[in-house]
Amino acid sequence: MSLKIIKAGILDSIQDPGRYGFGELGINPAGAMDRFAAKLVNILVGNDINEAVIEMHFPSSVILFEKEAMIAMGGADFSATINDKEISQWQPLIVSKNSILQFHKWKRGARCYLAVREKLDIPKWLNSWSTNLKAACGGYHGRALQKDDVIQFSEENDYKTILQNKNHVSFPWRPDINWSASAARIAIIAGNEWDWLNEESQRQFLLQSFVISSSTDRMGYRLDGKLTANTNEELVSSAVSFGTIQLLPNGELIILMADHQTTGGYPRVAHVITAHLSVLAQMRAGEKINFRMTDLKEAEELLVQQQEYLLQLEKACKFRLQEFLNAHN
Repeated sequence: MSLKIIKAGILDSIQDPGRYGFGELGINPAGAMDRFAAKLVNILVGNDINEAVIEMHFPSSVILFEKEAMIAMGGADFSATINDKEISQWQPLIVSKNSILQFHKWKRGARCYLAVREKLDIPKWLNSWSTNLKAACGGYHGRALQKDDVIQFSEENDYKTILQNKNHVSFPWRPDINWSASAARIAIIAGNEWDWLNEESQRQFLLQSFVISSSTDRMGYRLDGKLTANTNEELVSSAVSFGTIQLLPNGELIILMADHQTTGGYPRVAHVITAHLSVLAQMRAGEKINFRMTDLKEAEELLVQQQEYLLQLEKACKFRLQEFLNAHN
């Protein structure tokens, strides 16, 4: 009872919301880049929101389901098919034994998430399933998924009465996620060293567009464009987090992402608000970013709205899933 990688993607890995409480040991949280999408696909199949998922980039892995399973995908759209038949995002579906999941064409976004109701049977490392690529720990042997990797399921469910010899069956609902799908400007709050930028650079930061450079990965997004500090003061290495924006010595900016280091010695000029990290995580090299300044009050309100949405969806999906499954027993 398992899924098998029959063709590897460029950087697909096991992730969850992250590994916390070990920063003093130099172990970063890692975790899904788009944690909102990862939680949402888990909700769609009735899992706990923190259950392990597969994070995929394009070109993505080709996956063989060696046993029937209930799955959901969301985040980036890579034109997914089951046995060459197109399937929708943000919609739970049941796939038959020996079904093949493939991704044929990039449409939008940077990272797609796959949740499986039967749960991925992998051990936790330091209370998390997330893959820490730098430490080579967690996830599936501490690395990206490769050809012929087999991931067992923790549970088994019988969907034969629903499938009735079909390749897959999609459930008749999907959530409305349009309200959170994009943001014209990424909201930030001022960092401890915001005042290290001179007045003109502060103005440029909030008015100009920055292009995500090709030097971009799960550790950070480097932005093309130069700003100027008004001091030559050096910063003692200080704590940083997912979304911290640092000013590099050459005047470029870097946004720290999920695999960021635990501390850094560059000025922390701003921080992306938590509610907009999912938008940021779906941006790719070559795209433009515009920022707007906000305050803690709005940042908290947007995060509360996001969490309330997930809670409401979790309750609704549990009810609809149970109703659907009971009707086919």
